[in-house]
Amino acid sequence: MITFAGMSLPVTSLAQSVPFYESLGFTTEVRNGRFALLRLDSGTLGLLELGAVVARETGRLRQFVQVELLADDLDELYADFVARGVPVSGPPRDRGFERQLQLRDPDGFTVEFADHSPRG
Repeated sequence: MITFAGMSLPVTSLAQSVPFYESLGFTTEVRNGRFALLRLDSGTLGLLELGAVVARETGRLRQFVQVELLADDLDELYADFVARGVPVSGPPRDRGFERQLQLRDPDGFTVEFADHSPRG
């Protein structure tokens, strides 16, 4: 059996990225030099600070990198994010196959919350 445990992202600044992901519900488990390991439920997100290299080397690829999360109530989540000043792209929207809410992290990577109940 294979279980997906998490993913890692190159970031410009841990000082910006760690608080951003903590505002989404992640907790920091390890912070060591240029690396931070955050946890949400049973999954982890590694953040590796590469500074200006991220902007130079990943600029065009950012649009293809997406952190995908599930949520029970997207409208409630959206209202909570707005109230706390978490930068969201707009209210939840229906894409036909799923309802989702998107935002961008400090490096421009997409973070998507999808409705927890899948559509048929």
